[in-house]
Amino acid sequence: MRKKKILAFILSFLIVGNTIAISDVRANNLEVNAKSAILMEPLTGEILFEQNAHEALRPASITKVMTLLLLYESLESGKIKWDDVVTVSERAASMGGSQVFLAPQEQIDVGTLAKSIAVASGNDAAVAIAEYIAGSEEAFVVLMNQRAKELGMNNTHFENSSGLDADGHLTTAYDIALMSRELITRFPQVHELTTIWHDILVHKRKNGEENTDLTNTNKLLKWYEGTTGLKTGSTSKALYCLSGTAERNGLKLIGVVMAAPDYKIRFQEVMKLFNYGFANYEMVTGKAKGTVIGKVPVMKGMEEEVEVILEEELHFLLSKGEGDKKGQIQSQIKIPPMIQAPIEQNAKVGEIIYTLGDKEIGRSGLLVKKEIKKANLKHIIGALFQKWI
Repeated sequence: MRKKKILAFILSFLIVGNTIAISDVRANNLEVNAKSAILMEPLTGEILFEQNAHEALRPASITKVMTLLLLYESLESGKIKWDDVVTVSERAASMGGSQVFLAPQEQIDVGTLAKSIAVASGNDAAVAIAEYIAGSEEAFVVLMNQRAKELGMNNTHFENSSGLDADGHLTTAYDIALMSRELITRFPQVHELTTIWHDILVHKRKNGEENTDLTNTNKLLKWYEGTTGLKTGSTSKALYCLSGTAERNGLKLIGVVMAAPDYKIRFQEVMKLFNYGFANYEMVTGKAKGTVIGKVPVMKGMEEEVEVILEEELHFLLSKGEGDKKGQIQSQIKIPPMIQAPIEQNAKVGEIIYTLGDKEIGRSGLLVKKEIKKANLKHIIGALFQKWI
């Protein structure tokens, strides 16, 4: 009877799902005026549209998405701090292309360098942070390529941290979406920088202070509601590139175009991708990670039962018009009728599996909320006495 009550409680829990993409809808009639393009939903990784997305092309300054990713990972690990002061090298200060006009031996903190990369796409700032993290830009590039491999960016090879044209410096729209996804899902705080429209960088020179205007190169911030980032890029060989991010009504999108023929067209085509995504899809988010969904009996423990919680926050990506399918999602609980102590906190004791029709669409683990120690003799005698009474 106890087992039935526990399972009934769990089954009555609001259906939620692991990172799931149900829709098979594709943009059959959508064409993008660029050599390569892709539209991805970052929570699920679902590709909503692609056009020549796996051809290796020059990425220009979209390269800096990887530079920012390694910067944030270095901050997370404690290798560097936001207020660390970086001394700009001769080499970093000599970078051409887009720059924030750093001077040799200028001292500037990591946070300002990150802003200079994210907002103004400073090549000098990118090289300065690369040298600070890895000791040299060459060593940093090794880290970039290692990280790309880990992310499954199989058609990517970096030659520098800035995106300046170099033989063999290539990636794809799909690979750009992968690293953009990693950056914005692991470090959503990057949007605090990528949504800055204008700021001022104050250089402290020997002869006084000098100012450099930092104006965001991503015009989507002014042109498209819901824009959150991410990175532009252009050179004479790469033409015009953009990895854009936006969010509306809980749905996040990454839109990438490469080798667009014109400065404005890259923005227009990413807006076209966004319009398609927001018009045709919706995100349904379930209960948060750690939500209690029931209790399981404990044998030989200091407590008779323990709460079970969801391992992950769960998401469903649905195409609009599929709303009636929400009620067709079924769940199956796989959990033992009883667990034996001792058991550690967050130990996995089961899972919940979601299906739509005959197809499994996702699953989430079920974890023990707290540690349960094995009962000692005194506890066992006390429990027996209570039952006898």
